[in-house]
Amino acid sequence: MLAYGANAGAEVQRTGHSYLHSVVPWIIALLAVSAGGFLRALGKAFSRQQSLPRYAISFTGLWLACAAALVGIFACQEFLEGLFATGHPAGLAGIFGFGGWWSIPAALCVGLVLAAALHGARWVLREVAEWRARVAAPRRRSSTLAIQPRDVVVLLPVPLVGGWSGRGPPA
Repeated sequence: MLAYGANAGAEVQRTGHSYLHSVVPWIIALLAVSAGGFLRALGKAFSRQQSLPRYAISFTGLWLACAAALVGIFACQEFLEGLFATGHPAGLAGIFGFGGWWSIPAALCVGLVLAAALHGARWVLREVAEWRARVAAPRRRSSTLAIQPRDVVVLLPVPLVGGWSGRGPPA
């Protein structure tokens, strides 16, 4: 739509991209698996199990990695289309020509959304794990309200009171 406008449908048919509608179920399956993985990690966080790895990448680094991966996937797909699809130009012209250069700004935008979603998911998991740790931790009373054992005076009874002498009276 960005490159061809109203003629996008006809151009998709002409350049050999009409197969892309069959990719939609695979994308939905991938989203379902990703959502399931997040829900599994959320369940672990609720049960106070640490599910987050110890390493982290910055938001900018994750954004650029997502954008680079999207451009790489697009370039690989277009390269293979140039090799196997009829009507599709080959080489760099087939990848970035005829509006293919829009893949870079589009990948930057989608990469930003993906990075925000991944960092948001990491934040949610960390907060839930910390919240569960605080809730499950034994609550300690304030030292001003609690009676400390050293402040209690215990009166020990005399051993003869109550018959605790250890022996009977002399005969």
